[in-house]
Amino acid sequence: MDDDLKLDPAGPVLVVGGYGTVGGDLTRLAASSWPLLLTGRNPERGSALADEVGASVRRWDLADPAPFAAEVRAVISTVNDPGDRVLHAAIRGGVPYVDITRWTARLQRATAVAAVTPSTAPVLFSSGWMGGVTSLVTAALADRLGGASAVGIAIRYDLKDRAGADSVEFMDRLGLDYEVTEAGRQRLVMPLSDAGYVTIGEHRTKVARIDTPEQFTLPLTLGVGTAVTRIGFSANSSTSTLLAVKRTGFFRWGRGDRFRSMRRSMLYSPGEGGSALLRIDVRDAGGAVRTATVTDTAGQAHLTAVGGLLGLRRVLGEDGAPPPRGVAFPEMTPVPQDVIPALEELRVTVDVS
Repeated sequence: MDDDLKLDPAGPVLVVGGYGTVGGDLTRLAASSWPLLLTGRNPERGSALADEVGASVRRWDLADPAPFAAEVRAVISTVNDPGDRVLHAAIRGGVPYVDITRWTARLQRATAVAAVTPSTAPVLFSSGWMGGVTSLVTAALADRLGGASAVGIAIRYDLKDRAGADSVEFMDRLGLDYEVTEAGRQRLVMPLSDAGYVTIGEHRTKVARIDTPEQFTLPLTLGVGTAVTRIGFSANSSTSTLLAVKRTGFFRWGRGDRFRSMRRSMLYSPGEGGSALLRIDVRDAGGAVRTATVTDTAGQAHLTAVGGLLGLRRVLGEDGAPPPRGVAFPEMTPVPQDVIPALEELRVTVDVS
């Protein structure tokens, strides 16, 4: 039996994974705007948060075939949905949908699913880094320049920050080449290639390439000829160690389930809290550059939740513009000049130069 989501404009917003690391932050942000229904594998773990914000909590284990049914005004997925269960249920029910968890290959597949089974409600794939915040800020900078020809994103990943188990899923993709657009042409690149130093805020950070969805969507939506995202860690020694492991070929021969725990243990050691910090450089066709440094002292999970909250406002038409029709990506905002003020209202600092 299929899962059954039905549209109820007066119903709650369904937060799938609503009491996890990112989901919990999103729940606290969204609770003042809408009634909420939280789901996950173990609803008893979410009972305290549900009581705190006045939400309901129910079990929906995406790995369990038992069907789930609810009447909701929108749904946002904050956990991996490898079988597209949440997406299919939202499309069948005509429920506005936001996803903030997909890596590029899964986003491409989900886009195809949405294309062959079109929804009567908005479908927003907001899986660029930090819930699509990178894409939103890129759109705002491109708007100030009057267009963009190249985008470079540099991420400083704080190893001391809170993190859910899925936060280092990118480790599973470090042995897979991926496609990028450079100078208007597509080519394959290796993860962790093109290493170098970038100043992000006050930190000289060693960064290297990583596969992220905005490198796929920005050339399609903003027409940029080059889109590059690189990541480094708050300890440059950790980045150097990862690059050394890559040189051994481990991420090639160590793929698959057998070595998954080993791969993830290299970076998954969550702490009590840290800051989210990233840099975005956008260049126009004439060579003019605008740079934004994005800082969230509440951490990486909070910044991802902020992206999710803005996505919900988008699909519900509560950001000052009509909801999108069909499939959309976050940078397709019709009012990009409103992006930075919206982020700053949510305690995210955006310094533009």
